[in-house]
Amino acid sequence: MPKGGIRHGAGRPKGTGKFGEVTKAIRLPYSLIDQVLQFVQQRGLCYPLFPADKLPELTPESTAEKLDIGRFLVQNPAATFVVRVTGESMIGAGIFPDDLMIVDRSVRAESGNVVIACVDGEFVVKRLFIGDGKVELRPENKKFKTVKFDNMNDLKIWGIVKNVIHRV
Repeated sequence: MPKGGIRHGAGRPKGTGKFGEVTKAIRLPYSLIDQVLQFVQQRGLCYPLFPADKLPELTPESTAEKLDIGRFLVQNPAATFVVRVTGESMIGAGIFPDDLMIVDRSVRAESGNVVIACVDGEFVVKRLFIGDGKVELRPENKKFKTVKFDNMNDLKIWGIVKNVIHRV
């Protein structure tokens, strides 16, 4: 009689555990166990999402759609990073000092995008304009100047600003 190892038909059928789907054992650093367990129990960074017109009806028994904030803010996790804003060149676009910008490096830059670019060795946040034979990085604050380029090859774009987190 064989001992140990995989036995056909042994164990709980796949997808019947407390998560209702197939699971996988993983190794975690002890310092992250509580964080990961909380994340799994909450099913991500999910919070109730209510339409504004339903707020007066909120009660502890209210049911709401769940919004996973991480998935809402980040479409391409492997190519996404967060940058804290330090300047005021984009205040007209609602991007203020100390805001957090969610930046995606996997998206191709198009005219109208807010981008992070490297200009003369310095990182800047501006709106990209391509058209009429021009390539420009335009600020959204009249105190700052537009940066012009001869062509797209002269411009080093680091990523596209997809979302901004802003305290009120």
